[in-house]
Amino acid sequence: MRPLKFLLIKEFKQIFRNRTLLPLIFVMPLVQLLIMPLAADYEVKNINISIIDNDHSTFSRELSAKISASQYFRLIKSDQSFKAAYEKIESNEADLILEIPQDFEKNIFRTGSQQVFIAVNAINGTKASLGGSYLSSIIKDFSESIRPEINFSTPISVLKRIELTAINWFNPYLNYKVFMVPAILVILVTMVGAYMCGLNIVKEKEVGTIEQINVSPIKKHHYILGKLIPFLIIGLIVFSIGFFIISWGVYGIVPQGSLLLLYGYLALFLVAILGFGLLISTYSETQQQAMSVSFFFMMVFILMSGLFTSIDAMPAWAKVIAYTNPVTYFIEVMRMVVLKGSTFQHITQHIVIMLGFALLFNVWAILSYRKTS
Repeated sequence: MRPLKFLLIKEFKQIFRNRTLLPLIFVMPLVQLLIMPLAADYEVKNINISIIDNDHSTFSRELSAKISASQYFRLIKSDQSFKAAYEKIESNEADLILEIPQDFEKNIFRTGSQQVFIAVNAINGTKASLGGSYLSSIIKDFSESIRPEINFSTPISVLKRIELTAINWFNPYLNYKVFMVPAILVILVTMVGAYMCGLNIVKEKEVGTIEQINVSPIKKHHYILGKLIPFLIIGLIVFSIGFFIISWGVYGIVPQGSLLLLYGYLALFLVAILGFGLLISTYSETQQQAMSVSFFFMMVFILMSGLFTSIDAMPAWAKVIAYTNPVTYFIEVMRMVVLKGSTFQHITQHIVIMLGFALLFNVWAILSYRKTS
């Protein structure tokens, strides 16, 4: 263990001697964690809508007022024709068009039903889908609210309908920051581990100090541990600062589950992802090569981890990639422990899988590292 001790002292001195590296490790992830959840929000607001009212009746004005009163829509100047409204979509002034037909109110009283026309700018698929859903929901609520007026001959008791009350567990107010912050913290810890650790051995190669280590009587697993343990400690520190100061202190996300369980899984995840970074560095000859390979895999880790897109909504081939991604499991564990208060028995499968990743990457890194050039 004595050689390992000297290797650890060397690594920590080398890390803290580099004044450029320290801000990248500690400051940049925290700033990103503070800013990114404000932008990574699935809720769409301020959707520009143009309403063409061809009826100018009481009902049409009530519907327009109901839409403009919604927090999701911003009513731009109403148009007299569909052509004029369509020009606003082409110039990106409007996202949706609602056309209320002539005799809108008269047909409702006469037949009890009436169609309206909705045109959606679908260049932004998410905004189009949510905007259309919001508008359809408002129109549905409006139709329900006027039922007593158009069925004045029917007793009110007959018109009563079943009402549903939804209770949102674990995130009662559907606050996307509560959902996104734990997952973004996982990504930032992954980036620190994969990039910084991945560049470490390659830097030794470029500087030339690795030749001195290769001729010394240091065993390969001691050398790998000497590279892994400092960044494991740094990863724990970065996670702690982000979790307690930003997540808990700024966003008010109080963990519902055991912190001991969370940190135990974090340590196992860091061993796996640091082993992956070391594996990349053993096959890379320059820092540029290591960064390019790390960037490629980080994009896969981020996009195929369930951070932005639900894994259940992915096609079969994408699910296979997602479930061979170690980041997927840590994001699930973070959300389960922090938001749901899950216990050890709920994440046993995740622990076994992450243990497999840790063994695979680190054993592979030890075997692929050669002390001869």
